[in-house]
Amino acid sequence: MSISRRRLLGTGGGIAAAGALAAACGSNTGRESDGSGGGPMLSHWYHQYGEAGTEKAVKRYAADYDKADVKVQWRPGNYDQQTSAALLTDSGPDVFEVDGPTLDQIQGGQVVDLTDLFDGVKDDYSPAVLAPKTYEGKIWGIPQVIDMQMLYYRKSLLADAGVKPPRTLDELVDAAKELATGKVKGLFLGNDGGAGVLGGTPLRAAGLELVTDDGEVGFDDPAAARTLGKLRALYSDKSLLLGAPADWSDPSAFVQELTAMQWSGLWALPMIEKELGDDFGVIPFPKDGPAGRPSVPVGAYGAAVSARSAHKARAKAYAKWLWIDRTDHQEDFALSYGFHIPARISLAKKADKLKRGAAADAVRFTNDYGYAQPLLWTTASRTAYQDALSRIIKDGANPESELKSVVRKVRAELRRVQKKG
Repeated sequence: MSISRRRLLGTGGGIAAAGALAAACGSNTGRESDGSGGGPMLSHWYHQYGEAGTEKAVKRYAADYDKADVKVQWRPGNYDQQTSAALLTDSGPDVFEVDGPTLDQIQGGQVVDLTDLFDGVKDDYSPAVLAPKTYEGKIWGIPQVIDMQMLYYRKSLLADAGVKPPRTLDELVDAAKELATGKVKGLFLGNDGGAGVLGGTPLRAAGLELVTDDGEVGFDDPAAARTLGKLRALYSDKSLLLGAPADWSDPSAFVQELTAMQWSGLWALPMIEKELGDDFGVIPFPKDGPAGRPSVPVGAYGAAVSARSAHKARAKAYAKWLWIDRTDHQEDFALSYGFHIPARISLAKKADKLKRGAAADAVRFTNDYGYAQPLLWTTASRTAYQDALSRIIKDGANPESELKSVVRKVRAELRRVQKKG
C-alpha cells in the first residue's frame, strides 16, 4: 500500500511535500486562461495507467469538451501522495482521479459534494460501487470503471479429477486438496497464501461485514474465526501454490498449468481466454456457513472535484459530462485499453464484450454479490486486520484470539473517525 493521506498530512514532511509539489507544478495549474480567449483552463489529473492507449484516450476525451479548455496531467510516481499534498494548495487539479475520495479528504473539506450530478441516474450505479463514495448521504466521487476479482478454474483439470466447481468454502478446501497433484497445485491465492489479496472477502462469504451500516465492527462473531481458520487449512495442507513467478494479479501461473484454480481480476480474462479458449470457468468466492453468501470484491476509481478549485461549477459540469453523460467515452475507457466493467449498469448490459461467457458471468457476479471496502474502513483498521490474517494463514495463529485483538482496534478506530466527523 502507498503512504496513507493521514500519515502524509500528519507529518512535517507532508507540508514540505505540498510546497514542493506546488513549486514543481509552477504555472501549469489549470487556474489560468490559456490565452486563446476560451476562459479559464481546467486541470484534470490521472494516475499513470499501464494499459497502452489510455493516456491518449483521456486527452482525446478532454479535447472533445467544448465548454472549457481542459488540460490532462498524467501523473507518474506516487499518485496518492501527490494528490494528497496538492489538495492543500491552490496549485492542484480542478478534477482528479482518486481511489476514493478518502474519509480524510471528505471530512477535511478537500472535495466538493457531487450529489446533484446524480439526479435521475443514481439507480444506474451499483450500490456497492457508490457506497464507498458516499458519506452522510452525499456522493463525493463519480465512479469511472469497475474492477472486480473472482476465482478462475480449469474445466479440464476439474473434470479429470471428478471435481465440481466449489459452491462453498468447505468444497473449495476439499477441491484444492484433491486437485493438488505432482507439479500442479490446487489453488493460487497469491504468494502469501491469500493474506494480502483476500481482505474482507472471506468475512463477507460468511455473511459478515467489515463495518456495519450503523458504523460498528461487522465481524465480532464466531463465524469469522471459523471461516479464517479454513484459509489456514488451505495453507497447511499444501494445496496452495506458493512462490509462483508472478503474483495473483497475473494469470501466468494459471495458463501455464501450475495451478488448477486461481484468484485474480477481471483484467486477466482476455489473456486467459486467448491462451485457454473455453477451457476455463469463473465463480465468486464461495459462501461459508448457514448465513453465508458468495463474495465478490469490487472497486472503482472515481472522479472528484477539488474544493480549492477556482472553477468548481465548471469542474463539476465537466466531470458530469465525461463520467455521467458521455457513455461512449465511458465504454471506450473501460473496454478498449484494458478489460473493466463500465460503472453505469445500463452501459455494462449493452456492452458487446460483456454479453457472453465468463465476461457476462463477471458482470452478474458484480451486480449480485459485489461489495467494496467501506469508507469507514481506514488504513489503521485495514492494517490491523491484514496483519492478523497473515498470522492466521501463514503462522497458524489462533483465529479467535487474533480477531478479538482486531475487533478492539477497529472499534477504537471507528469511534475516532466518527467522532472526528
